[in-house]
Amino acid sequence: MQYRNVFKEIGISEKEILARLKEIVHTFFYDEKEKVYHLVGDDMAYIEDTGNIDARTEGMSYGMMMCVQLDMKEEFDRLWKWARTYMWMDTGENEGYFAWSCAPDGSKNADGPAPDGEEYFAMALFFASHRWGDGEGIYSYEKEARDILSACLHKGEAGRAGEPMWNRENYQILFVPGSPFTDPSYHLPHFYELFARWANEEDREFWARAAKASREYLATACHEDTGMSAEYAHFDGTPLYTEFEWGQHGYFYSDAYRTVANIGLDYSWNETDAGQCAAAARLQHFLGVTRKENPYMTYRIDGEVTDQPALHPVGMLATTAQGTLAIPERLDGAELSGTARLAKEWVERFYQEPMRQGKRRYYDNCLYLFAFLALSGNYRIW
Repeated sequence: MQYRNVFKEIGISEKEILARLKEIVHTFFYDEKEKVYHLVGDDMAYIEDTGNIDARTEGMSYGMMMCVQLDMKEEFDRLWKWARTYMWMDTGENEGYFAWSCAPDGSKNADGPAPDGEEYFAMALFFASHRWGDGEGIYSYEKEARDILSACLHKGEAGRAGEPMWNRENYQILFVPGSPFTDPSYHLPHFYELFARWANEEDREFWARAAKASREYLATACHEDTGMSAEYAHFDGTPLYTEFEWGQHGYFYSDAYRTVANIGLDYSWNETDAGQCAAAARLQHFLGVTRKENPYMTYRIDGEVTDQPALHPVGMLATTAQGTLAIPERLDGAELSGTARLAKEWVERFYQEPMRQGKRRYYDNCLYLFAFLALSGNYRIW
């Protein structure tokens, strides 16, 4: 399979791209001032959410995915052991899931899971099995991945306590188990295509249907003019304007930035478009032309701007640039369309943007590293 290197398309040399990637990885994992990866004892480590001073299944599973893409087995195993030791729940209604937040000492801050963590854990474990081979116990990566996905689909069946993470009728991932709504940025059809090959045989048809359903969902959840999706949304894609104790999430805000990045990566792996890919060009136009002077704000998905600045502007930039992967036109052509010229501007802007520093660097730099891997052709199926 050929993986598109968009940086090379805009004229950056392979040598420079690889040197930059090495620098980004060092900053994320090992720079004493800016790292978010912390060693624990001889064989564990965690990724810290520096804005909230905790470890989340989001960051732990992201870190594992980064490590398997970068061939960093020791770091992968350290993160997995920490997650499996402290986050995994072996009793109660959430048995088989992972507590979404833990303190740096490993104590649980919550007893509930966040489904995006489980789907990234499973995908990273499958890739680890294929890239490095399975070991013993928790390092039997493929078995662990299959067990996670089985719990995600079958809790609540045959006397099994708890709620599944997917709606079995519409094939959509839930915001939390049992919730009557979803999070568009959780929809990862490119993962589900692979789960349909590698999960337990009895579940493979479900995952194939989930891939199709998610692409169709994203086509409706992303606004027809702006390309934006909401953080939380109904199953028909409309924003969920409900005030939760932790805030309002019907806007294009932090979680939602990931949606266009996921659309881009899915298209780069599968070249399947159910209408969702158009969101990438729409978003790049809205933020890069309509809102060119001040794009990094919070919006309703129709483009109405609020008075709240984006909490994660670097992440917003990175994911919007990654959406270029959903625009089929290469950027090294002699005559580029207007869409391709704008996409090139976003990729150049991202390449020139440094990683975020300071308290809020965790989420931005996760999205930054993923975008760099994807746009350089180094976010691959293993």
